[in-house]
Amino acid sequence: MTSIPPEMKERYEEARRLIESSKDIKIYSHTDCDGISSGAILTGILKKIGRQLGKDFKIEIVNLDVLENVPIEHELTIFSDLGSGQPVDKNANKDSKILILDHHPPLRDIDYCDTVDYDYLEINPIFYGIDGSQEVCGGGLCYLLAKEFGFTDLSWLGILAAIGDIQNGKTGKLEGLNRTILKDAEEEGLVNIIKNDLSLYGRQTRPLFVALSYFSDVNLEITNDQNRALDLLKRLGINTRNPVNDTSIRSCDLNQEDKFKLIKELINMITKEIPSRYAIHAPKLVMGESYEFANEEKYTFLRDASEFSTAMNACVRNGRPEVALELLDLTIRRNEILSDNNISIDIESERAVVLDDLEEISKAHRFYLAQNIKKIGESDSIVQMKNLQYFDGEGIRSNVVGTIAGMVLSQGDWRKPIIAFTQVSEENDDLKISLRCSKLLAYDGVHFGKIIRKVSQSLGGNGGGHDVACGAYIRKDQKEEFFDMMNKELEGKLVLD
Repeated sequence: MTSIPPEMKERYEEARRLIESSKDIKIYSHTDCDGISSGAILTGILKKIGRQLGKDFKIEIVNLDVLENVPIEHELTIFSDLGSGQPVDKNANKDSKILILDHHPPLRDIDYCDTVDYDYLEINPIFYGIDGSQEVCGGGLCYLLAKEFGFTDLSWLGILAAIGDIQNGKTGKLEGLNRTILKDAEEEGLVNIIKNDLSLYGRQTRPLFVALSYFSDVNLEITNDQNRALDLLKRLGINTRNPVNDTSIRSCDLNQEDKFKLIKELINMITKEIPSRYAIHAPKLVMGESYEFANEEKYTFLRDASEFSTAMNACVRNGRPEVALELLDLTIRRNEILSDNNISIDIESERAVVLDDLEEISKAHRFYLAQNIKKIGESDSIVQMKNLQYFDGEGIRSNVVGTIAGMVLSQGDWRKPIIAFTQVSEENDDLKISLRCSKLLAYDGVHFGKIIRKVSQSLGGNGGGHDVACGAYIRKDQKEEFFDMMNKELEGKLVLD
């Protein structure tokens, strides 16, 4: 288990003093589950230390493309899950105080604070040789700050953030500093760890045969075919109905015998479809750890960390981050009360209202995704290049184009990354680029986030992200040049046989 390096710990002590000495605090956070969780943790810290957050206090959930122009006009400005890769201090003055908690590749080095005449503190795991794509995310960094204050009851939010950021993507489980955070959450009684589990999305809410049909890292006979998925379960002798409540069996219902039977068969199916060099990685596509939030009801999306994170993303993608933040705030308060073996009718009622809103948002989100995925499939619009594939996401909102790219990967060639592009907004005709790929490609050592950053910056744009999920912003007239450069940059890096 990884511990915080001493130099990093010193930075956290400094960050604590910075917050304790500041009254007027502004928070900017990223537009995803990691960013939302980060914002909730920081707000939780401020409330727990007695900061009076007035009605005008608001966390700004922002896209990366606006960071260069954000005003630095509060006593302390905090950037969480963003800021390292952007010139956020462009508008700083000698009275400014800036705190950055980010895990993305930094523009500045660790000694940058010594070159400016204002208070500047950046905590980034990369400064300490810690992998920000697998070992800790923005929410994890914010939790470690909360831990500096002694607030380990916020640890579950660090886990929500890590799963939302797919920090478990390569190995199927949380590692590094994430493991330290997980230990805190488990000791607090807030998270249950299910080892050697079946790694399928929808563990609590999707019928098992439906969850199987969504498998897309490699195209199998069950991919996009619920009937074949159902036949597979029957052939393996796995009961498709839950005898307790007579509903379709979920992944979380499987006993160990049936679970391993299904995992073994899926591994066999996968190895038949992939080059032999990938065979060693096949188990990691279907088996890993799952994480449950212990205080949440079974068969709800709140119980499973992955499903919970999707709901948080749905709020952000649909312009309703305040719903996600309110739910997380209420859940923090609810957990505090439950830890004392009490219950608050008021908080339960408030959560029920927020959950109703969230269900409507999630329903609309699912419908929007399904509509666009169907449209792409029917139009056969995926263009193949030697080393990549792409589609025009015209009409798709820029904040969901990456999600859709990942979901249509099964319609293309899993051996190559898939890239989608769409207009940033009605007011901005620049292009938002999103790249997704099979987890298997990451095992070849290709870091697409670094590649897309290099290409976009050479065109005067910006970009970056993780190895299997990343994005960029470029001008509309640079589209063809971008794809040509990406294709050339990937030459020799992918093994396509």
